[in-house]
Amino acid sequence: MKKTVVLRRKELMGHLPKEVRVSAKTKLGSIYVGRQPLRGVEGQEEKDLLDGILDVGPDHNDFVRHAKKFWSELSLSIPFEGITLDVSTDEDDKPFNTEDYLKYKFALKHPHVALNKENMNSTHRFYIHDTTRDLIKKNNEIQVRKDADKEFIKVASDDKKMTRLLRILSTDRNPDKMTLLQKENSLYDLKNKDPKQFFKVATDKNLEVKAEIEEMVSAGVLRRIGNQVVYLDEVIGETMEDTVVYLKNKKNSGTLTILRVKLKEAIV
Repeated sequence: MKKTVVLRRKELMGHLPKEVRVSAKTKLGSIYVGRQPLRGVEGQEEKDLLDGILDVGPDHNDFVRHAKKFWSELSLSIPFEGITLDVSTDEDDKPFNTEDYLKYKFALKHPHVALNKENMNSTHRFYIHDTTRDLIKKNNEIQVRKDADKEFIKVASDDKKMTRLLRILSTDRNPDKMTLLQKENSLYDLKNKDPKQFFKVATDKNLEVKAEIEEMVSAGVLRRIGNQVVYLDEVIGETMEDTVVYLKNKKNSGTLTILRVKLKEAIV
């Protein structure tokens, strides 16, 4: 798997000029855990990765001593821009760049290193920036926009579907008073503003029911108090989802019929 990470330092603050702070180098050095230096890898993985790095092989009597010396002397100098480490692995999870991989595993375990910038706290002096994660995040955003675009194309040719969507996504405007062009333009803007929300609403299996509820609220047939939906003096739903469940329940079909009659009377 192709993967690159950048080990970066916390931005140095203080009264020093920016040029001085940028040129300064900070070291991530070895620490001891008990009587042993912090090891990035242990056991058989340590033997496999240090084989060829140390002066002795894993079967040599002095391997343990040499391995301890390696970890105790490991120190990474981190410039302002950070250091890039190639941590790619093959199909058998073996690293292509062993030295970079060892540094990465060491940093992962180091108490002064955060797994990402967002998780940094007062004890962290460095953090790991996963460039692969950025690529995945960006691609996920692209896929969401593509999905939203597909749904927009579907509804843009159907006046009723556009009206339903607008009742949910833009409750401050009455779609019944909008032209087809206005509806399409408004939905296009809403899609671009929040494609994830647009896709979620457009593919909601209860979209028609929710749109009808919003229409009833707009017409005064139902009232909304906070998140509650109220008919006369009865709360028929603590939330929109509860209201959908109530109206889809066959036991409440009589109430739904009355509400629809009242809606027709209100919009005549």
